[in-house]
Amino acid sequence: MKSIKLLGVMFFTTLTSISAFAQNSKTVVENTIASKDHTTLVAAITAAGLVETLSGKGPFTVFAPTNTAFVKLPKGTLESLLKPENKATLQAILTYHVVASNLDSKAVIAAIKAGNGSAILTTVQGGKLIGSIDGKNVILTDEKATNLKLQL
Repeated sequence: MKSIKLLGVMFFTTLTSISAFAQNSKTVVENTIASKDHTTLVAAITAAGLVETLSGKGPFTVFAPTNTAFVKLPKGTLESLLKPENKATLQAILTYHVVASNLDSKAVIAAIKAGNGSAILTTVQGGKLIGSIDGKNVILTDEKATNLKLQL
């Protein structure tokens, strides 16, 4: 399965590179651990206490920030979020990046087409992402009206 790369700003104004993992024969956590570009995300999932949840049956798709995206956060942000006292905040941020569906790039496009040009993806955190197509690009728009271009 192709991974989806998001280019744009998502939930933190400085996240710029996101990948999605849809559950296949491995769990989301196993797929994330196998990626050298997501070691910071693995640390965040661990700090948030979400390893067991995301290792569960699912299905889950995670729009996952790469290490490069985390580096672009304001100085001290990541360190602060990884502290035990900020666990609830980190859980909310991470689960805003998770959809309880098995979505690859083809499934996202099919959902948009089936919705006559848009698809609403509800995150595990309860937020909404609206998918649309602009030319050859798939765009996800978050609740703050931030557009994210998917590189398929």
